[in-house]
Amino acid sequence: MAYLPLSTANLPDPAINPAQGSSPEDYFNTVLTTSTGSTLSVDVGFAADFLWTKARNFARSHELHDRVRGDNKRLKSDANTAEESYANYVVFDADGADLGTNHNLGYHAGGTTTGVVWAWKAGTSFSNSAGTNGASIASSGSASTDSGFSIVSYTGDSTGTDGTASTVYHGLSQAPEMIMFKPLDTYDGAVYHSGLTSASYRLILFSASGTTTQASDNGFFNGTAPTSSVFSIGSRKHTNSNGGMIAYCFHSVEGFSKFGSYTGNGNADGPFVYTGFRPAFVMTKKSSGTSNWNIIDDHRPSEYNPADNALLANAAYAETIITGNPVDLLSNGFKIRTTEGGFNTSGQTYIYMAFAENPFKYSNAR
Repeated sequence: MAYLPLSTANLPDPAINPAQGSSPEDYFNTVLTTSTGSTLSVDVGFAADFLWTKARNFARSHELHDRVRGDNKRLKSDANTAEESYANYVVFDADGADLGTNHNLGYHAGGTTTGVVWAWKAGTSFSNSAGTNGASIASSGSASTDSGFSIVSYTGDSTGTDGTASTVYHGLSQAPEMIMFKPLDTYDGAVYHSGLTSASYRLILFSASGTTTQASDNGFFNGTAPTSSVFSIGSRKHTNSNGGMIAYCFHSVEGFSKFGSYTGNGNADGPFVYTGFRPAFVMTKKSSGTSNWNIIDDHRPSEYNPADNALLANAAYAETIITGNPVDLLSNGFKIRTTEGGFNTSGQTYIYMAFAENPFKYSNAR
């Protein structure tokens, strides 16, 4: 048997491979913005299909936009409000989007608004009829099997807890490991994650109640994990609204994204989480107890460790510095360096989603 020298050059090529002309930045990017009350042209480097935006220096809601629902519409990750439409708000274009002066990032109150935009590409439109590809109800949307991300639009039949258990085609070639669901009318959303105890468990988002622990309820996902073609929905309106639904579906892709869990040790020398790439974006949530959804990235506050400027997906708070230098973003994962309960309570389980700046094979130290 022949052995190669110990070198990153001899690692296998990742699925998304800069050496072969495909970079993580072709599918995910972070852009910081500054506005004094004017339209913002946000260039993310590709035709983004999903934008998650947040004002950093004002306590204003997270705003989520996607091409499937269309221009000038928003949802809030920190509130259960219905989909809202505004003029001069957000218009998608070939390299990102234009954000109008009515948008929170164009907001002006006698000063400067700083903001962040996280952008994802899906890209290939699909439409699937009931009875096709294992789905019992119709869906449509946009999907990228390369990056493991899809946006799915469908309409359920629940007004609360009276829905019909159904299956929905998601457009991917592998089972999603994380799905964020939001009814388009006023109702809490839900999160499926493979790091929860089982498919009978759910977390809450798109709600002021997003800090809650995981809880068992088959009414969300019908107690059934997603397959390579469909995800399951139960009787509850959180995932099965008769007012329309949007679902953001993700699975891990080597060198680009990772969805998993870790166990806290309550020590400043906390867990190391291997992702196989240098993270550009990490969101964590304690699943075995109450906590916020913490978002950190490689742009805030700087390109150097620690990454200690957090935004909370379940709250409209301005950006805050987390005490204790909580997280280092490394060439092949992230390292927890705080005992703060939102990241590292001893014996508690945390789920995460992470996206790459560079695959490990091509990463430098931060």
